[in-house]
Amino acid sequence: MAIHMIKIVYSLQKLTINSKYNLIPALPKLLNSNNVLFNNSVRTTTNFYNKLPADALWKGITSVSNAGMKRGRGKRVSKRNIKDLNRGQIIGVGKANILWPGLTAPIIRGKELVEQQQLPPDPDREKKLIEIRNQMGNIRPPKLSPLERGWSGAKMPGRSIGPPDPIGEDNFHGFDTKVLELKTVFNMKGNFGRRRRISTFVITGNGHGLVGFATGKGIESKTALRKAKNRSGQKLMHIKIFREHTVFHDFFTQFGKTKIFVSQRPEGYGLVCHRAIRTICEVIGIKNLYAKIEGSTNVQHVVKAFLLGLLKQKTHEEIVEEKRLHLVEFSKENGYYPTVLASPANCRKTKELKHDEVLDFTQYCLDGRVILQRKKFPPFYTKYRSWEIYLKKQEKIRNHDKVKIQLLSEYGELRSFLTDKYPEARPPCKGSNKKVVEESDS
Repeated sequence: MAIHMIKIVYSLQKLTINSKYNLIPALPKLLNSNNVLFNNSVRTTTNFYNKLPADALWKGITSVSNAGMKRGRGKRVSKRNIKDLNRGQIIGVGKANILWPGLTAPIIRGKELVEQQQLPPDPDREKKLIEIRNQMGNIRPPKLSPLERGWSGAKMPGRSIGPPDPIGEDNFHGFDTKVLELKTVFNMKGNFGRRRRISTFVITGNGHGLVGFATGKGIESKTALRKAKNRSGQKLMHIKIFREHTVFHDFFTQFGKTKIFVSQRPEGYGLVCHRAIRTICEVIGIKNLYAKIEGSTNVQHVVKAFLLGLLKQKTHEEIVEEKRLHLVEFSKENGYYPTVLASPANCRKTKELKHDEVLDFTQYCLDGRVILQRKKFPPFYTKYRSWEIYLKKQEKIRNHDKVKIQLLSEYGELRSFLTDKYPEARPPCKGSNKKVVEESDS
């Protein structure tokens, strides 16, 4: 073989590309010889080493390297484009549509032995496969009701993920877990490089004072949420609730750079506060509250600061025993009627009180702090001349609406001190007018 190659190279070196020499008849002589000159065969064999699963092939098409992601590549690539090409296909059934005994058909049918045979082609097979593959990427998540949605769009923070998983015979009946934070974190190591994980922060409660919070991390969001949910069920604490709708008193709380001023509110006021605090109150069972945050609004710091303030609350009995004074409530809802909330076992007398002692309940609960409230400016129209004219006209009928409501509540009708003296001045009722009209008609 080597001798033939040397001869060919030697003969080709003597030849020159020139019009004098005709190379065409010389090449067939070399090629028509019985000896094989070149053995250039293409390897088309397949084995275990050059085969890859479908996941690896899809990853090679859709994935982007870390360096490429830093440069902004792969923004349009998503897992929605990945399709399972095996779905809708059956082993042994293909384009040829051959009947295989023992695979696509029974070996014996009755008393006859089934033989391998060619069946007519199925024209609808390709259409069905294409329809199945087209439907894979068009799956939309089910729409949530407005009450089940989170804080912003379809994101997880603010959404409910159900009660924690039962531990043995202990079931978390009546509990509900809500997501407060879900973010992506990275951890850099020398052997693994930069690793991406999901970090979640959730809170769980039963709506009657029991509450717990925890964090969870995982490669996938479902794993992280499950870890955090189950951990929060194992870290429960009890919160005191006043009249099952609000806090016992106003308080100030702080965690890190986050400061929160919390105020007690009557029934029907609602939750006027940060969305994280509102979610915590819904889980605990607090329905009426006002909270103002100063400083950092980091979600985890807000949660920890608010729960610290709730845990440091004092009941009215504890405050009364500490001050040794009666605790009396004057509320606008009750017409400022005094209501005794708690009384001590041994009450101090007036002589025993110090001249500089704080007797205001709010100032005592806030530990001497004064909340800086924004001044309420009068409306713009109060500067006009027309406003003075309006006030002069309304002076004669001011408080008429309140007096009307008071008379209806006390007497059941509109009356005054002259009603008994002049009964004819009493305004007729609608029913009496109808009777008078009917009698006059008759």
